[in-house]
Parts: sequence; structure tokens; C-alpha cells
Amino acid sequence: MKNTYLTVLLMLFATNAIAADNKKIPQNQNADTQAQESPVNSFRVMTRPEIVGLWGMEIPSKRKCIEYYNFKSNNDVIIKSGDEWSSGMYDYQPSQDQAAQLPALVLQVKYDNNEVDCSGNKTDQTGEISQYFVQWKNASTINFCSNEKAEQCFATLHRVLP
Repeated sequence: MKNTYLTVLLMLFATNAIAADNKKIPQNQNADTQAQESPVNSFRVMTRPEIVGLWGMEIPSKRKCIEYYNFKSNNDVIIKSGDEWSSGMYDYQPSQDQAAQLPALVLQVKYDNNEVDCSGNKTDQTGEISQYFVQWKNASTINFCSNEKAEQCFATLHRVLP
């Protein structure tokens, strides 16, 4: 009888030990699965057009006036000239070979407050679309030109902020 009693007790303890080990295995598997699902390195590399930043152009007149172009990374542009300010969109198209062709810049004015600009003009430019060619002198100086050969450049802008 003692042998039977001891055998039953041994079997009960053995069953509890096996059940406890089985509970541990899924927990370890879940931890391994979670570790595999979470990214090891989660970073994003974004590039922005080289023209992004704040640029200024001095307008020759009796009073010193600087016209500012703020090219944002989301392709929005804000232009401030005297009391006039405009907002719109731009598209900068870099050139594969700047020796052969200059990068192109297209500006579309969506809003103009119709005030007097640095030149003394009061013109509502809402809806206007302009295309320029950008001649890079260096990282902080560009010219706006009328053609891709840089034969007719009419404005020089200097970088104010990156």
C-alpha cells in the first residue's frame, strides 16, 4: 500500500513539474517573437533640395530693401518684398550636368497681399507661374536666369539661413 501511495504522489508531483515547464516555454517563445518583430534600427534618411532655406536679394533703390525667398522642404515658398508678401509652391529640378544645363525652378504664387514691393510696384501676382534657371555661384550665392545657358541672369540671391 505504501508503494502505491508513493507512486501516486510521485506521479502528481511529476505532472505539476511538467505543467510548470510547459507554461514557461510559450512565454519564452513570445519574448523571442516580440524581439524579432521590433525593428533593430528604425531611422529614416530624407534628402531635401539644395535650394531649401532663406535667400535674400538686395533691390537697388533709394532705400535699401531686401526681397526674401523662403524655400521650404515641403515645396512651399514664401516671398517677402517691402510690404508685399506672397505664398505659393515651387518645383526645383536639379540638373544632371550643370555644365550642360542649369537647374530649373518653377514658382506658382497662390496668394499675394497686393501691397507695395521693394521696387515700389503694387501688383497682385496671385495665380502667376514663373520659370527660372538657377546658376549656382557657390553654396551661398545663386543667380536667377531667363535661359538654361545663363546668358540672361537678372537676380542674385544670397543664402541667409540654411
